[in-house]
Amino acid sequence: MTRNQLFKNVLSRFNETTPVAETELKYSSAYELLVAVILSAQCTDKRVNLITPSFFERFPAPELLANATHEEVFELIRTCSYPNNKTKHLIGMAQKLLVEHGGLVPDTVEKLMKLPGVGRKTANVIASVVFNLPVIAVDTHVFRVAKRIGLTKNAKNPMEAEIQLTRYIPENMRPIAHHWLILHGRYVCTARAPKCNKCQISEWCSYVNKL
Repeated sequence: MTRNQLFKNVLSRFNETTPVAETELKYSSAYELLVAVILSAQCTDKRVNLITPSFFERFPAPELLANATHEEVFELIRTCSYPNNKTKHLIGMAQKLLVEHGGLVPDTVEKLMKLPGVGRKTANVIASVVFNLPVIAVDTHVFRVAKRIGLTKNAKNPMEAEIQLTRYIPENMRPIAHHWLILHGRYVCTARAPKCNKCQISEWCSYVNKL
């Protein structure tokens, strides 16, 4: 089976079994999603969703967050991982939004990556989810699942995986393909004990074929 056929089969099956796939982070604006994704680094979406309601009640807009004290923000996010660094990033992000973007979340990966706390993965998530741009965000789930299935070959880091996935996934499918791979990694193709007997794409999976 060719690489193109593998991608075609996997994407088609995901489309059949999971026609609706989206982020599990709760948000109601680009600003709120940006905050949530920054908080989600090395932290579960479930934990982030417990933190953000009180955070957004206190800081519903970047104007308020930009003028917050470190102590105010830290107290609201202290139960997530790396709260000290994330506090600095969130305040810095809000300040930069005001100074350079009129309080609006920028709509390109390049501009997003210049915000404090925003790496390529976070920038791609925002670009994909909010602006529906044809980019692939590669987090730990996507990186692991794509390699295990055989979608990526010898990718040593997320950037190499992103390049390969972008090459083979059609532009119109990239935003939802990102969520397919994340959800598959979160609930089926788990890191330690993948549920291969419940996998909808096992017939094409390199990992299963090697067992």
